[in-house]
Amino acid sequence: MGVYLVDVGAQAWSDDSEDGRGALAAALNEELGRRGLPPLAPPPEETRLVRGAGQSFEEKLVPPMDGFAALCTAHLSPQESETLSGWSLLVPLPLEEEIRLPVPDAYADETVVAGAPRVLALARRLAALLELPPEVPSACDNLDLTMWFLDGAAEQVAAARPGPWSEDLDAAFYVALYLRAAEHCIRRGAPIAFC
Repeated sequence: MGVYLVDVGAQAWSDDSEDGRGALAAALNEELGRRGLPPLAPPPEETRLVRGAGQSFEEKLVPPMDGFAALCTAHLSPQESETLSGWSLLVPLPLEEEIRLPVPDAYADETVVAGAPRVLALARRLAALLELPPEVPSACDNLDLTMWFLDGAAEQVAAARPGPWSEDLDAAFYVALYLRAAEHCIRRGAPIAFC
């Protein structure tokens, strides 16, 4: 159990069953059409089969978020903080502002859609501020990032090369999580959602 952040492939995106996201896809594509944008078409699942290749995204939100929230408060405006982490669906589109859809997501009565380019810019600012090390996994297709932070690799790197990032590994995890989610979303053209 727990909260996961995962990418959504074409089959799940168009699935109208209770477990699918067909209603969300329809509502979003209608709204995108109103804004003169093309519909969102995620890549097919079969292109995501090679483990470690960065073709899929799955991470678990395990650490407490208090340090991350404090970091955002100290270095971002309230609106920027909301853009970075207040969404429930991340899409690879250059949205100027969040879109609120009256479609329930896994945890709320509406879905808040954010554009990955804006999230990426904010996550990069925080990553630069923390000086995230290059060892932070970039392929996050099977809890790679989560396990790197939780299974001791992050602590080993922090002991060898301490820096701003190592002062609060939980906060660094969330900065890396939003950074990698936005990068994956843009690179693969796949929406990212909580489940």
